Amino acid sequence: MKPKEMLMEFDQYLAVRQLHFEAVVIGGSALALLGTITRETQDCDVLDPDIPDEVAKAAQEFSHEVRQKGRELKNEWLNNGPASLKDVLPKEWRSRLEKLYRGQALTLHTLGRSDLLKSKLFAYCDRGQDLLDCIALKPSQAELRDALDWVKAQDTNPGWPAHVEKSMARLAGRLGHGP
Repeated sequence: MKPKEMLMEFDQYLAVRQLHFEAVVIGGSALALLGTITRETQDCDVLDPDIPDEVAKAAQEFSHEVRQKGRELKNEWLNNGPASLKDVLPKEWRSRLEKLYRGQALTLHTLGRSDLLKSKLFAYCDRGQDLLDCIALKPSQAELRDALDWVKAQDTNPGWPAHVEKSMARLAGRLGHGP
C-alpha cells in the first residue's frame, strides 16, 4: 500500500462514519509519511493507543472495499503489532512526538527522531529486515552511538550485545561512517 494515499482514503472513510482516531504510528508507514522512504508498506503499525473496536472494524471493512476495487490491502493492515515497544522506549517519549498527518477524522503522530531511530535499529538487529529503512534514516555516528546501549538492553540473550554491535558496525559501514 502507499501509506499516504491509503490513510487519506481511510480518513474519509472514518469521517463518513463519524468515527475519529488519534494514534502514534511507527514503522514503514511513519517513515513514508515523513518522506524518508518512498516504498509501499504492508501495514500501518499503531504503537498507541489500542485500536478501539469500532475503528478496527472500520479498518477491516475498508480493506475489504479496497480489495473489491482490485487493490491489495490485508485485513489487519491497521494493527497494534508494536504496542509492547511503548513499555521499553526511553522515558518521556511522548513528549517528543511529531505530528504526521491531520485529516478530518484521523490524526497521526510518530516518535521523535531519536526514539523512532532506536525502534528501527532494534527491529533491524532483531529481524534483519529493516536495514534499508535504517539507511534511509541516515543516522550520524553520534546517533548510532547514542542508540547502541538502548538497543543492547532490549534482549536478555547472552549473545545479543555482540550481535547488536556487529549489526550496528555493518550499518555504520553501509552509511560510510567507517570502522
